[in-house]
Amino acid sequence: SVLTIAGSDSGGGAGIQSDLKTFAAHGLHGVSAIAALTAQNTHGVQAIHVPPPKFLRAQLDSVFSDFDIRAVKIGMLANKAVIDVVADALEKYQPKYVVLDPVMVSSSGHTLLETRAIQRLVERLFPFATLITPNIDEAVLLLDHSISNDDEAEGALVELLSMGAKAVLLKGGHLSGKTVIDRLDTGKALYEFEHPRLKVSGHGTGCTLASASAANLALKQSLPYACEAAGDYVFNALKNAYRPGKSNLSVLNHFHS
Repeated sequence: SVLTIAGSDSGGGAGIQSDLKTFAAHGLHGVSAIAALTAQNTHGVQAIHVPPPKFLRAQLDSVFSDFDIRAVKIGMLANKAVIDVVADALEKYQPKYVVLDPVMVSSSGHTLLETRAIQRLVERLFPFATLITPNIDEAVLLLDHSISNDDEAEGALVELLSMGAKAVLLKGGHLSGKTVIDRLDTGKALYEFEHPRLKVSGHGTGCTLASASAANLALKQSLPYACEAAGDYVFNALKNAYRPGKSNLSVLNHFHS
């Protein structure tokens, strides 16, 4: 089994919903602990509700006590109290692999993590992370400086790695260019994974990349291969994306192959 600790997307394109579809597409059983509820569709996020921290802990204790959880993917956590609950559970259960997607702002600009909780995320959860998967905008918030080109992205990798995680996969989709380059720093080696930029307004790509990486780690793949294969999976899911809503936003086709 693979566990996702994240927010629910009522529109079905991101968050818990995309994570569970990703796990299923990789032949794994997905379990979940819902850290936030969103009223969300292809137009954006209209409202957020954060369940009581005690209920989140009850979900975590429930799934860890029953399932053979080989990897954990962490997404939207909303605030300090939620972060502390997750950190306490990770400290108790010690899962082998933890992939942390530091979700902070939605693609529509809605704040998904309180600004004052960013440092708590770094202090309490980065040490547990096998891998963190920030996009450029999230890296800018974490580092408090701009990242506008490939050279700055490479420098940001070193800074992000020094913040406590074992490895960093910096997503390059928010930089300009005909090619999207995702950069992995394991602390021992650097890797670049390139894909042509697709002319698609996609939704749930970051969630899916993190959950696919976690799935591949659960399947005993090496970290570089897990990240490379996850990028290929997202590229093909986006290439075969579809529009279920009334906006021009596309949702990944998780079962493209």
